[in-house]
Amino acid sequence: MDYKPVGVGKTVRNARRGLPEAGYWKKFQSPVLVKEYGMVTSLEFSPIKPHDLLVTAAMRLQVYNGRTSQLKKAITRFHGQARSGSYRSDGKLIVAGDDTNIVQVFDGASRSVLRTFKGHQDPVHVTRFLPNNVHVMSGSDDKTVQIWDIPSQKAVNVFSEHTDYVRSGCVFAGNANVVATGSYDHTVRIWDVRANRCVTTIATDEPVEDVMVLPGGSVAAAAAGPNVHMFDLLMGGRVLTTLGNHEKTVTSLCMDSAGGRLIAGSLDHHVKIYNVQSFKMMYSMAYPAPVLSVALSADDTRLAVGMASGVFSLRRRAVSAKEQALAAPAQRARLGTHAHFTRGAAYKGGDDDLRIEQRRKRSLADYDQFLRKFEHSRALDAVLANNRTGLTVVSLLQELVHRDGLAGALAGRDELGLDTIVRFVVKFIDHPRYTSVLIKVAETLLDIYGDLLHQSGRIAELLVRLRAKVRTELRLQQDLTMVIGSMDMLMAACKVSHAAAVPAIDAAATEKPSIQT
Repeated sequence: MDYKPVGVGKTVRNARRGLPEAGYWKKFQSPVLVKEYGMVTSLEFSPIKPHDLLVTAAMRLQVYNGRTSQLKKAITRFHGQARSGSYRSDGKLIVAGDDTNIVQVFDGASRSVLRTFKGHQDPVHVTRFLPNNVHVMSGSDDKTVQIWDIPSQKAVNVFSEHTDYVRSGCVFAGNANVVATGSYDHTVRIWDVRANRCVTTIATDEPVEDVMVLPGGSVAAAAAGPNVHMFDLLMGGRVLTTLGNHEKTVTSLCMDSAGGRLIAGSLDHHVKIYNVQSFKMMYSMAYPAPVLSVALSADDTRLAVGMASGVFSLRRRAVSAKEQALAAPAQRARLGTHAHFTRGAAYKGGDDDLRIEQRRKRSLADYDQFLRKFEHSRALDAVLANNRTGLTVVSLLQELVHRDGLAGALAGRDELGLDTIVRFVVKFIDHPRYTSVLIKVAETLLDIYGDLLHQSGRIAELLVRLRAKVRTELRLQQDLTMVIGSMDMLMAACKVSHAAAVPAIDAAATEKPSIQT
């Protein structure tokens, strides 16, 4: 049987990005400011490379090249303010609404109008393609949400439960049967296209400016007033948390490609990035004007921000050569060619290649070599002599306890040999992770050398320090126990007060007011 090395415990760490959070977002540098013909109300990147940017401003849609950031084409087939330009998932079609109450579908290449949907009575502020690519959702100031069929050019669903302007909406990725909308009636509603009804209504304190569903479809984010509310859709819209780092109304939301960061733009001139796992703000960017729209490209390399001043900012993140190599698909050399035989040692093979597993023999540490020979005392000397971490030393001591070899490893030592182990015990005896093991070590030392320790002034001094440290720790534990007891009493008193107050409140609520004449 092969010898199993001593397992050194590992501390639990949270998963983080390869770069520190601030350093990652600071790489979005050299902002390009582009002046448009009016307020930039909507921004969206194409889902297909090179991820062209679609800008909605004034009475036009403008497409900017994803590589050069230069104007590529403009769509001007509008007779009113254009709204909510959006790409289809294949990047070939574009849909947009306008203030003349119509919804239009354009060919992204020729800019020609393919479909025109007429049915709204007021300006259309929301347009989105459903994931099935044959239906379009629209929301209007006439308080309705409509689902349009592109081939027949007719509305297949009309939802009219909203009581105020519908200004935001989104679709569920991979599910063409459910859509979400936000309204100025302070609600977010989830609609079932198949049942033709509202299945969930979520109330907010402010008008809803934007709403989006996080990847997975179980959590929704809604921008209402200066706050971003996170809702658990699986629990009927229960509030998970409220992100209140903005000072003015939050106008736009978007996500990064991994679904781990939520980006929010606000009228307070700031764009803030939030971690959707911890719900903490990770970074903030300042802009010269109120922010109306934000968008992040699918490859996380460009951040676009539209402002009320008619200017949009485009920041580009510098991508390292290593990141480009990881993102680029590897080209396999053709069998029998010169490139096939000169692939190099770094070549990992193809998916259909037969891999012969080869395990490199791992060399043992010096203390593991002694443990393998059951030389426990020398193993303890080796782990203490080479200035190893406390976790490594404690792991070896724990192994000796399991082997019933701790007493043998500590016995037969002179003053110098005892000095090293006693100093380690004194240093780490109050460490929460090491205390249980080191108490056993200290007890074993006292059992073996209890009658002899007073003969060494150095060891006696270390024992005095150990006693003082143990007494300090005991006093601390006693104080903490008293604090816990006090908190339990307070909590019990609060529960009693609450239980007594609830009947009184209910009685007051049911009491009928008297009529005075």
